Parts: sequence; C-alpha cells; structure tokens
Amino acid sequence: MTTSTTLPGGTRALGDLRVTRFGYGAMQLAGPGVMGPPRDRDGALAVLRAAVDLGITHIDTSGAYGPGVVNTLIREALHPYGSDLRIATKVGARRDADGGWPVSREPADLRRQVEEDLVALGRDALDVVDLRMGDASGPQPGSLAEPFAALVDMRREGSIREVGLSNVTADQVAEARAIAPIACVQNMYNLATRHDDALIDALAADGIAYVPFFPLGGFTPLQSDALSSVAARLDATPMAVALAWLLQRSPAILLIPGTSSAAHLRENVEGAGLALSAEDVRELDAIGA
Repeated sequence: MTTSTTLPGGTRALGDLRVTRFGYGAMQLAGPGVMGPPRDRDGALAVLRAAVDLGITHIDTSGAYGPGVVNTLIREALHPYGSDLRIATKVGARRDADGGWPVSREPADLRRQVEEDLVALGRDALDVVDLRMGDASGPQPGSLAEPFAALVDMRREGSIREVGLSNVTADQVAEARAIAPIACVQNMYNLATRHDDALIDALAADGIAYVPFFPLGGFTPLQSDALSSVAARLDATPMAVALAWLLQRSPAILLIPGTSSAAHLRENVEGAGLALSAEDVRELDAIGA
C-alpha cells in the first residue's frame, strides 16, 4: 500500500487546510455525460477506496455530478472519513433533464446546494466550496460579488471551511479577493491550454492553490507530436508526462485527474512522479506557446 509520503508532489496548503498535491477528481464516477449511476458501481466504490489507500487526501466532487450520484458514492465508500481527508465541492450550476448545466447562483440556490452536499456527503461542514462561474464554453465576464458573498456568509456561519472559485477570469479572481480570501482557483488548464499562465504565477506568489480541471485534455485526450516524442524518449505514457509537467509547472498546482478505474488511478500516481529534464520542459512548454 502506498502512503501519502510517496505521492508525487508532496503536500501543500489549501487555505488553512493541507492536502496532497496529487488528488482525485470524482466526476467520471457518474454515468455517461456525467448523468445517472455508474456502469460499474462496485468499481466506482473501489476507485474511491483505492485513492484513500494510496494516501490521497484531496477529493474533488460536485452535487451536479449525477446529479447527486457521485456524492452518494463518496459517502458510501469512505464514510466515516479519515481526519486528514478533504473533500472539495462546487456550486453554481444545476443539471437539467437533457444533461445541461444551467446556472444556479442566486444566494438561496447556493445555500440549498451547500445544504444538499452536507447531507449527501454526511458532513457537518464542507472543507472547500468553489463557486462555479461562466458556462460550458468557459469563463465569462461579469460580477461574481453577490454569489461569492453568499458563500462567504456561509463560511462565517460554519457550514463551509474554505471558499474557492471555478471557471473564472482573472478579473473575477481579483474581485473576489477584494471581498474575502480564497483558498483556490479551479480552471481548465493543461499542456495545450495555457491561458492562465500569468494567473497561476500570481496566485503562487500569494500562496493560493491552482487546481487545473481537464489536466489531461478533457473528454478528448491531449494529442501532440512533441508530447509523444518526450514520452517515447522517457519510456513513459503521454498522460504521465502531462501530469508530471503540471506538478513541475508550479508549486501552487494541485492535481485532480479523474478515472473510474483503480488500476488507472495507480498508473496516474506513478506517472506523475516522472522527473522531467530542462530540455523536456522546454519542448513541452512549446506545445501551448
């Protein structure tokens, strides 16, 4: 059994909490289109237990996954939770019957979503709650002051320990930080999608975590001749190289790659520990240039 001390990247702060830099994103545990139950319920429970057995202390989820399905699986697999396990969730969007992600950011809606997550996960307080902005196409401009303030109020009341942001612009990050401290920003970022380079560096300077979603390219895996070339030279998989690059990109980055397979999870953990040379990094950096 692997322990947290052997996970690539070690640990870092997530607000006032501490987590392993290699975490687990639970979205893929729902059915097709992130709707309904998993095809293999026992396998879904097994991958969650494998994550904890490997020493992972950061699990990312949302009540919108399923909806409600993934949080129920997490509770079934892992409750009662270990004292060092941190579960981060997201609010700000619902699911409709067609599998869409309609916005749901009125303060009363956010409070309901937090309360639903508390019940589904079996927790007295949620470790981290990210406010999801934008839409399925990515971040969109506009003020987040009202919904963010609602989460800050819930943190003050004690139902939330840390607040973060997801799918946001740099301007929205600045707006939120003018209202209250944030623990993290969760945006799409990977070798080929590099629009947040400056934001990552600014957050790192201030001790704020950056959590890239779709670190391996999303529903369509990363494809790059340069990535394949580096992977072949290192006798590694392209996905291992992509994860290792993220860990080496910035100490602020927390990984949450998702999978529905315990074996694949172990491969991801092993691959992310790959050491990249300066030459490797130069070649990989050029992918997103």
